Amino acid sequence: MAGRGSRLRPHSLTVPKPLIPVAGKPIVHRLVRDIAKVLKQPIEEIAFVLGDPAWFGDDVVKSLEELAKSLGAKPSIYRQDQPLGTGHAIMSAAPSLSGPAVIAYADTLIRAEFDLDPEADSVIWTKKVDNPEAYGVVKLNEQQEIVELVEKPESFVSDQAVIGIYYFKDVAVLKGKLQEVLEENIMNGGEYQINDGIKKMMADGRIFKTGTVDEWMDCGNKVVTVETNGRMLQFLHDDGEEKLVADSAVLENASIIPPCYISENAVLRNVTVGPYVSVGADTVIEDSTIKNSLIQANSVIKNVQLDQAMIGNHVKYNGKFTQVSLGDYTVLE
Repeated sequence: MAGRGSRLRPHSLTVPKPLIPVAGKPIVHRLVRDIAKVLKQPIEEIAFVLGDPAWFGDDVVKSLEELAKSLGAKPSIYRQDQPLGTGHAIMSAAPSLSGPAVIAYADTLIRAEFDLDPEADSVIWTKKVDNPEAYGVVKLNEQQEIVELVEKPESFVSDQAVIGIYYFKDVAVLKGKLQEVLEENIMNGGEYQINDGIKKMMADGRIFKTGTVDEWMDCGNKVVTVETNGRMLQFLHDDGEEKLVADSAVLENASIIPPCYISENAVLRNVTVGPYVSVGADTVIEDSTIKNSLIQANSVIKNVQLDQAMIGNHVKYNGKFTQVSLGDYTVLE
């Protein structure tokens, strides 16, 4: 999670993208917990690969350490000092690369229910897509084993897109292959990629299988993040496992159309909110109608009609626009 999240600006200018809340919780928190549910076994350690300490500071580290401890795991923090690709990022966590492990990119959310194949040396999680030419996909043999990774195929290879979550029975094997990639200076697009380590494992006869997720939700830019917020709210509403309206929220003449997430100490007066709206802690919304939107913490929103909006933290917004994307500390009065 060392990247700067440039496609999600202005929201990622002040908050690292993996810590931007979706349906009330930071993206990386939801991802880690969702992976833990799929694994169905204790997790000993969670290692986070961060970027520049000036960007991923002490507050970020504290949040991640608390996340790991809440799952009974030891937290480990590593730094990728240069943006040199996924393979380089993984090797930044070299001391933790032993035994069974999951590696995940922290800008995606999933819903999945399957058992890891005990015969596989590795499982690459995929999602069936309608337009595989737009993705990196896996090529399968007759035994349904992955034999090749193909990036944006011009002709049909398969409709199983790689989503950026991997399981390794012994991640030390990948570590050794990625070390070879670094030593041989194998680069694609000026970066060291996890795929080149995986290809070396395949060349040695290691068995790769697919684990297909039911839902794959991107958080790469404003449009898809707002969409993912709505989809996640619907899942949470249907599951009934999370409380979506905080007891401390103040609702005065407020109509809430579920599913919505209303955080602690939020104040809603003379509003209609929902469906598919998340409201952050201590945010005040008055005299407004809002749907399909994500509004973060400590903001004051008045006299608005919003749809497909994403509003950051500490925003003051009093207006009549509809589709907006406002970063932290923005004022429109």
